[in-house]
Parts: sequence; C-alpha cells; structure tokens
Amino acid sequence: MFIPAAQSAYRTLRKTQPRVRLNALLKNGYSSKVEYKPIRSVLVANRGEIAIRVFRACTELGIKSVAVYSEQDKMHMHRQKADESYIVGKGLPPVEAYLNIPELIRVCKENDVDAVHPGYGFLSERSDFAQAVIDAGLRFIGPSPEVVQKMGDKVAARVAAIEAGVPIVPGTDGPVTTKEEALEFCKKHGLPVIFKAAYGGGGRGMRVVRKMEDVEESFQRASSEAKAAFGNGAMFIEKFIERPRHIEVQLLGDKAGNVVHLYERDCSVQRRHQKVVEIAPAPRLPIEIRDKMTEAAVRLARHVGYENAGTVEFLCDESGNFYFIEVNARLQVEHTVTEEITGIDLVQSQIRVAEGMTLPELGYTQDKIVPRGYAIQCRVTTEDPANDFQPNTGRLEVFRSGEGMGIRLDSASAYAGAIISPYYDSLLVKVISHASDLQSSASKMNRALREFRIRGVKTNIPFLLNVLENQKFLHGVLDTYFIDEHPQLFKFKPSLNRAQKLINYMGEVLVNGPQTPLATTLKPAIVSPHVPEVPLVTEPPKGLREVLVCEGPEAFAKEVRSRKELLLMDTTFRDAHQSLLATRVRSHDLLKISPYVAHKFNNLYSLENWGGATFDVALRFLHECPWERLEEMRKRIPNIPFQMLLRGANAVGYTSYPDNVVYKFCELAVQTGMDIFRVFDSLNYLPNLILGMEAAGKAGGVVEAAISYTGDVSDPKRTKYDLKYYTNLADELVKAGTHVLCIKDMAGLLKPEAARLLITAIRDKHPDIPIHIHTHDTSGAGVASMLACANAGADVVDVAVDSMSGMTSQPSMGAVVASLQGTPLDTNLDLRTVSEYSAYWEQTRTLYAPFECTTTMRSGNADVYLNEIPGGQYTNLQFQAFSLGLGDFFEDVKKAYREANLLLGDIIKVTPSSKVVGDLAQFMVQNNLTADQVLERAEELSFPKSVVEYLQGSIGIPHGGFPEPLRSRVLKDMPRIEGRPGAELKDLDFDKLKKELQESHSCVTNRDVMSAALYPQVTNDFLNFREKYGPVDKLDTRIFLTGPKVGEEFDVPLERGKTLSVKALAVSADLKPNGIREVFFELNGQLRAVHILDKEAIKEIHVHPKANKSNKSEVGAPMPGTVIDIRVQVGDKVEKGQPLVVLSAMKMEMVVQSPLAGVVKKLEIANGTKLEGEDLIMIIE
Repeated sequence: MFIPAAQSAYRTLRKTQPRVRLNALLKNGYSSKVEYKPIRSVLVANRGEIAIRVFRACTELGIKSVAVYSEQDKMHMHRQKADESYIVGKGLPPVEAYLNIPELIRVCKENDVDAVHPGYGFLSERSDFAQAVIDAGLRFIGPSPEVVQKMGDKVAARVAAIEAGVPIVPGTDGPVTTKEEALEFCKKHGLPVIFKAAYGGGGRGMRVVRKMEDVEESFQRASSEAKAAFGNGAMFIEKFIERPRHIEVQLLGDKAGNVVHLYERDCSVQRRHQKVVEIAPAPRLPIEIRDKMTEAAVRLARHVGYENAGTVEFLCDESGNFYFIEVNARLQVEHTVTEEITGIDLVQSQIRVAEGMTLPELGYTQDKIVPRGYAIQCRVTTEDPANDFQPNTGRLEVFRSGEGMGIRLDSASAYAGAIISPYYDSLLVKVISHASDLQSSASKMNRALREFRIRGVKTNIPFLLNVLENQKFLHGVLDTYFIDEHPQLFKFKPSLNRAQKLINYMGEVLVNGPQTPLATTLKPAIVSPHVPEVPLVTEPPKGLREVLVCEGPEAFAKEVRSRKELLLMDTTFRDAHQSLLATRVRSHDLLKISPYVAHKFNNLYSLENWGGATFDVALRFLHECPWERLEEMRKRIPNIPFQMLLRGANAVGYTSYPDNVVYKFCELAVQTGMDIFRVFDSLNYLPNLILGMEAAGKAGGVVEAAISYTGDVSDPKRTKYDLKYYTNLADELVKAGTHVLCIKDMAGLLKPEAARLLITAIRDKHPDIPIHIHTHDTSGAGVASMLACANAGADVVDVAVDSMSGMTSQPSMGAVVASLQGTPLDTNLDLRTVSEYSAYWEQTRTLYAPFECTTTMRSGNADVYLNEIPGGQYTNLQFQAFSLGLGDFFEDVKKAYREANLLLGDIIKVTPSSKVVGDLAQFMVQNNLTADQVLERAEELSFPKSVVEYLQGSIGIPHGGFPEPLRSRVLKDMPRIEGRPGAELKDLDFDKLKKELQESHSCVTNRDVMSAALYPQVTNDFLNFREKYGPVDKLDTRIFLTGPKVGEEFDVPLERGKTLSVKALAVSADLKPNGIREVFFELNGQLRAVHILDKEAIKEIHVHPKANKSNKSEVGAPMPGTVIDIRVQVGDKVEKGQPLVVLSAMKMEMVVQSPLAGVVKKLEIANGTKLEGEDLIMIIE
C-alpha cells in the first residue's frame, strides 16, 4: 500500500524552521523531545549499488548527495551518480579505504555534509563509526551508537532478546578469538555448530562444522574472512538448527519510540550462508506464526530503544518454533522486496527519521501498512556457478539488462566496458520482481533474467534460472537446505555466447594473423560465390538412398547392379578438394551448394563427403566438428547416399585402434547420416580390411570393400601385383560379404588397357557384384581409363565437378557425361546442370588460394607412372617440400619417392602407408642419401618415426612381407608386431574417456568422445578452441582465414532466424602495458570492443604465464585474487587434494588444492602476488 500523505507531510515540514516537539517521556533510551532539522546533504560511506540507491533517494528529496571512492573505484559508476565525490584512502588497500573513519569524517567536515548514511557492509554496523559521526556534529542515518554496539555484539543482542522474552538458540556467552576456545565449546556442546562473525553479517566469516577434525581449520578461515570484511576476526558460536527457514522481519522506528514492522522476508535460499534469492512476504508461513514473530521483533526493538531501519532475523523450524539469530542494525541488501510489497521507500524513511520526523507524521502506523502481492529479489553476481561459484573478474564486454513491467533493477557499474575488480563484493545487479502472487512474480523474474546479456565475465544467472523453475520454490516449500538438496540446480545449459566469441576470434585474426596455417602467401579472393537457386519449398526428387533406407544394403547393391546407365560418384565434397586444396574446404561452402546438389543430382550413386583426411583436418585446421558437418549435409541432402573413406582397422586415423573404437565409430557414423563405407587397407592386408567391413556392416552401412591398386596389370614385367593378385583379393572380399567391390586407384596408375583387363577379369568371376572404380587424373588419362572401365562392366566410376577435377583430383564429371551421351551407358545427367554446379566451385575455389595446388603444380604429369605418388599426397608433398626448404628439389623428392617405395618392398601406397614412403623420401633428400646408402647405413641412421613403426608392423603386413635386410638393420632389437596390430589392443573405456574430457570441457558429447578416441590431442585442442571462439564455421571463408577488412560490413547467419550483422571498425594502434590491443566492432548496430593479447608485442613484456588447461601438472588460479598463504615449497611432495595455496578475492578466501599427487617442481607466485583467473600458480610433477 502506498502512502501519499507522507510526501505531503514531509514537504510541509521541510518548509518550516527547525523546531522542537515535546513528547511523553519514554524509557529504553528514546528521547523525550524530538527536534526536526532538515538534512541538506548526505555522504554515503559506501560504494556500488547501495550508494546509488541512497543517492537516488536524496535526489528525490531535494538533498545533495556526496560520494567517496577508493583509488580502485575511480572509474566506478557510484562516484558519477552523486552530486559530489571525493577520493579516500589513498595508498590503502581497497577495502581499508572505505574503513578509514578519520578520513571519512574529514571529507564530511570539509564539504559541509549534514549526515552520513553507512549503507550496508563496511562500517554500517560499527558503533565507533556512528559515534564518530555524531561527535563530529553530523547526523548518523541509522540507530544510535549504543544500539549499534549492543546489536552488533552477538552476546549483548542475545541478552537483550532474553530480556525481551524472545526465544534464542544456545551459543557462546561472548566473542571467541582463538581456535582453542572454539574447540572447547564444540567438545562441550557437541556438533553441529555454526561460526559467525561477531562484528558483521552478510554471510562473511560464516561456517557450519559437522566434524570435530574440521573445527580448527574452519575457525581459522572464518576468522580470517571476518577480519578482512569487518576489521575484527572475533567469532560467535552457536548450535546449528537443522532444516530451518531463515525469516527476517523488517522494522522501522523513530526517535519518539514508535516502532512498526513492514512484514517479513524469506531468505532461506542460501549458499554458504549467503542469501541468493529473497522473497517477501514469506510464502506458506502461517499467519499466527507471522504475528508472533513480528510481535517479538517489535518488542525487542522497543526494549533496546531502536530507531531508524533495522532487521530482526529468526530461524523457524518445521514445527513453527522460531529462534532469534541477530539484529542487523542497518539497511539490508534485500530491503527492496519489502519496499515493493508495502510501497514504503525505506531509504527515504531512514532520512526522514534522521531529520526528526515521527512515523505517525509519515503516515506509517501499523494498521496502514498492508502487504501487496509477492516480490522476489535475485542477486546477479559475477560468480561462476559451474565452478563452485568462484568470483569472476574482468571487463564487461557486453551488458544488456532485462526490464519491463513488474521489474526493478538496482545496480552500480553494470555497463559495457565496466571493469569487475577482485577487490570488492561480486554483486553486479539486484533484480526485483513484483506481482500478485509468487508464481507470477517468479515468471516475471525468469523472463527478465533471460533477457540479460552479460559477456566478459561469468554470472550466476543460469543458477538463478534453475532456482526459479524449481517446483518447490514456486510453491514456497523452502528451507536453508534448499540448494544443498537440489543438485539439479547446478545442471546448467551453458550460454552459447556465440556473437562475442566470434568477435573475439576475428579480433584475434586481425591482431595476430590467421588462426589456421596458410600454405602460401596468396590471399583468399574477395568474392561471394553465386549459389544456383533451387525450389526450397519442395522436397528434392528421390534417389538411390530411398532403396537403401527402405530395403537395406543388399537391395541397394542389387538395384545398382541392375542399372543400365553408368552411375557416378561425385568426389567434389571430399577427395577432390583433398587433392587440390589440401583438404581445406569448409562446411560453410559445402553446405551452401548442398540443396542444389540434392535437387539436381539425385541420380548419383553417391556423394563422397566424409572420412579420410577430412576428419582430421576439420578438427585440426578448420576448427569445426566433422560430425556436425555430416549431420548438416544430411539435412540438406536427404536423397543421395553418402559415402565415406574408412581406413579399415585404422578408422579415419593413422594408426591402429582397439576394435571397439572402430565398431563404435561406424555405429555413430550411420546414426549421423553415413550410408556407404568404402573400406580399404593401406597394404591390402586382409585382417585389417575385414575388421573394417564387419564394423561397417554391423552398423547397418553398405560395405564397399576396396582393393588398393598399384603397379600395372597390363605390363607382364610387373609381376608382384599381377592380375591374379587382384582377382584373388576380390574373391576374398566377396566371400567376406562385401555389398560392392571397389578398385581404389589412388595414384591414377590404372591405364585404359589395364582397366579393361582388370574389370573384365573381376566381372567374369563375379557377375552379380557391383563394381566401383576410383582413380586420380594425375597423368591426364583419367577420363579414358574410366570409360574403359565402364565399357568393361564397371557400374560406378568416380568423378569430380569440372572446376574441381583434373590433375591430382578425379576425372572431369562433364567430360564423362558428355562422352557417354547417346550411348547405352548415358549417365542421364544434364551437362548444363553440371556446368552450373561447376561455376559455383570455380568461384569458391578462389577463396582457398592459400592452399591452391596450382601454386606449385601447373598441370598433370605422366611421371606418376614412375613415382606412383597418390593424388591426395602429391600436392601435400609439394607443400611440405616447400615448407622444408626443398621446393627447388621437388623433382628429387619424386625420384626419391620411387626409390623409397622400392626400399620398403614396393608396397601399396595409400594413407597411412603412403606417408611412410613420403617421409622416407623427404628424409633421403634432406640428408642427400641414395637408396644404397640408406641400406648400408640403416643401423646408424635415425629414421622417421613412421618408417620405424611400419617396419615394426604397426599398420599391418605388406604383400610379400617386410624388406630384408633393411627391416632387421633398422629395428635391431626393437619389438615387432605379428598379425593384425589392433588384435592385441585392450578395448577403450569410453565412459572413462568421457569423464576425463568433462573434467576440462563443458558440454562434451558422445561425438566429441569418439573424436578424442581417434585424435586425443587434436580433439582436446579443438574443444578448447570452440569454447574460446565459438562456431567459426559460420563465418565466410575469407573472414575465417584472414579476417575482415576495417570498415567491412557482413552478416553471420548463426541458425534459422538468427543472423549477426557485423562491421569491423578499427584496431587500436596503442598497446596497453599488459600487451593488449583493443579491437572495435559494430555488432547489430551496437559498439563492441574486445581486448586481444598481441603475441608478438608481449615477447618484450613480462606477463604472468597462464596454466595450460590440458596439462594437469600445471596448477592455475581458479579465480582472480591475491595470494595470502603458500603452504608448499619447491621439492615438497604433495598428495591429491592437499591444500597448496590460499587466495583471497571479493572478501572470500579459497584454498587451492592439488589436482594430483607429485612433487612441486616450480612456484610462479609469492605472498601478495595478484593473480588473474587461470594464471599459473605452480607446476607439479
């Protein structure tokens, strides 16, 4: 209920001269005469939101407001909100600046201040401060010093409560200052007990102790916190009431002895005795209990002669019994909810009472004070609820608040660019909702909190939202165990924060250069490729995938074999760009053209779009998830079968894995959208091949077993890999149950005549099996070879769209289509459609200029028939040769490749065996070695790791066995693997791996676990990158690679209906002392600035090192703060969980524990060191 009479009465009184009013003589310290004297100026001896709250009240009353601020707060908003502001505590620590009573009094005297408001915290409950204010001839806006002293002394307050007939909890008779006294009380009265600061509140210095062995440590920590917060570490100890509600009664008294209550607040939702959410009035509190409690509070206030605003706090048990806890002789943080339900401005009321007005004159009589509806206050703090609510400091990069009807915000420095320091309380903004009932008030609060956008620091908003959606909370079923007993409150859906992360990424690129290595100095073209239009409102026409989905792999293979036309597989989405552009084509560009492919190429056999090197490169260099790529392509292309390259027992890696990893991989691939598995082994080693076939088949995929081709079956002199070798292999694979048989000609060695011989021989032996041919066009004869295969009975050949074909890629799609038009093998593809498709890739290819193979390779080259370098490796070898300074010797590398292959026994060459040959070839060129010299000096040379592991048998056994005497000379007494390498490997524990990942990363999916099983470090790096920079795959390719140009405007589509509009504004020329450069953007019309560490500049600046999250030996600061206690030294042995260091920040202390057992190798700190979050503390080995 609002009381308009109060304003009128007040304004009338302010116009009159100061006067004396006589009242009846009262006991309990109340004055018998009350003098009214208007206040002209008020100094607030505080900071932050409470200071601003008082300033606003002063402004509304026409009173001048005066602020004080510490050196650390010189940029803080509260000093700007006041009419005047003065610095205090120069040279003092941040908190002590506000505790310096003489200086505060000096500021008052020098600047004609009439009255002082203490706010809450700091000096608000210090009777010596209240007395000093009065002694200086000023007015203290609060209770008298005597009452402040009595109520601030927990023992005196208990005595007063007993005298007033208010029930109390058993506790110590006086303050306790030593751990020995604490231990004695606990032994005498038993546990549990609660330690509370004797000279302050707010949860600081409060600990519940349930174990006798924890008494001493808990007392020391609580006492230390209390001393830091209130200047006195004395503690009060009392028995701990189990399962209580924490209910407090708001009081208001005047100098004439009038006291009223403004009803109660429920503060039971607490964490570590810090109030988190407050509600007024207390829900589900029986009226008779409320009446008794409020009557007891008023009785106590009158007994001690209380004036001004204050709160009496009670614990209320399940039976309705309530016990006095303490009196807060000051305004409280949660006073706002009382204001909302009563309509009474408590701060203005405090000032009016201090001026000498009585409650009846203000219109505040108990019968007129009626609660209206329910109000909730949530304290939004810069604490990370996912990390044990550790304080988070830094710069507010973004701040957008939630507002609207029924919402009130009390804040201080909550604005973009504000610095959240570690020196003070972590409160950022108080959000207050008010509505007719609890559920409606909670709904408003929920909505408002969801509207907040806070970036740069972590906040507790996710936790608050969980509280507000809890059914017990919504029904008012609360006690102080609420948070402890609802672990689901700590299950958060993390904020995506995509926009800010992407801005940070672009800033990083602008300051420090590309975040993925560029192979050449060429720059991406400034072009936006034209995407041909398709009717997106209609479903794409059906394709072969419908047969697979509806009838299964066997029916699919039968359908393929029955087709009269030559079927094509398009490799543009994988092998083509692996061969031409170092596998760097991003999902962003693949997904753009996907709908067109779905609508125009529905009669393809398949689309090769995944597996092989794309998996590794996506994670390692493109910083995107390969699983998400597959999933998104499947959404856009539902009708064409997808095909991937599976390296048999190596899955999509370069080594052998436990069998369950391969099986799990195939299962997850099918679930994500994969259809056909081209299974091969780099040595045609059957045990490896068959494992991959079984894994793909069990997962429900089409098994396309591949025979890797080398040599020349048309040359009778090449006897190692003759026609019989290949037909025997085909027999084995058909017998093993392959659905489709593939010839994988990875180097483009299959000449037209050899193609005719090979396909004819296989078709004659296996008339019912579909045959699929893969080749590379390195020599330029690829189209001719594929036509020969088709005429000999092949069902499917691989092609790439024209602008992505030729050289080390696949033969031209357009050329094959045109060559077969009007023949029985006509592909039924429209050449104009192929041309339109090619035009898109012709433009898109220019975006990848830094990886363009034509930088070093101008045309096809028939010398591939001599060196037998696979197409996918050819350009990579060129780039590697250039990076190693061997660019002018690439011809030598090619010749050495041939020699290395023969040295190793003329092996099948495809990843990973091709890498073995390539590594040996470059080793030979770098060291100027001939094949004979390698063999002669094999025992003394340090061979590449891949060569040694190959000779040990780590990727299988080559046809014809290992080369001797090379193997024996290289390995000497090293162990050798007999049989299938993965057969002896123990199954991987996926659950354990997931837990390990979750220790370092949030939101770990089963896909991430699978990626980590294949590429542990690469996946860990990717997850770190994604958490830091967000979905960089949404950026245009040029911007991803080299960043935007200053002044450039562009859009970033995040998802359907959500698009960011970005403009790059500037990069600061000035470098901050810590090596930071500021980069400015405009995001959706609003200015955003990010701070980027200039990695080149800091080489000359000392910056505290950061802990490497992925290295458990490096112990990092869990929160920003100051080192106050180091408990170990270099050389000390430590156990897991052992306390190492104590940090202090925001008046909270934290013990940093050892994450592992070991020995302290290095300390990076000293007492007093100020740390930022994740700064390196020490290294433990």
